Amino acid sequence: MKRIFQTSLAILALTFIISACSTPQNTSAGTSSGNVSRGKFVGTWTLTNVTYDGLVQGAVQNVFDQAPPEAFVGSTWKFTNSGNGIYTLSNGASQTIFWSVFNGTQFQFKKLYQGDKAKNVQEGYRLDIGVMNGTSMTLRSPVAIGNSNGYIIYSFTKAN
Repeated sequence: MKRIFQTSLAILALTFIISACSTPQNTSAGTSSGNVSRGKFVGTWTLTNVTYDGLVQGAVQNVFDQAPPEAFVGSTWKFTNSGNGIYTLSNGASQTIFWSVFNGTQFQFKKLYQGDKAKNVQEGYRLDIGVMNGTSMTLRSPVAIGNSNGYIIYSFTKAN
């Protein structure tokens, strides 16, 4: 009995040491704390690529209640420190937004139309923050597929 107890204790200690030394996994790769601050977003970004994880291309016809995901490639997104922003598609269509960072792990925004105040707009969009290193970022938009999610992955580079 004493031998079983000692063996179990040794295995438990070894498990603890291995888990303590492993690399932490989070959705904010490229950040030191795992939480992305709002200041990292401020500036002008260009959406350079759209890819899919767990989805076939063309499965999603419309994102952000505006256009197919591919229509956003080449769009510019401008974020101010106050939370105001605008994105402009390559076809010239623009949308004013109010944006923020939720729990340091998700980027969220609301579309604003003339006369709207952000506090009065109830609907918006929330995307998981992937890589964010100050010059490039990826945002992942979950799409429900049965009991699981697929993702539309938006890749950006910072223009300034």
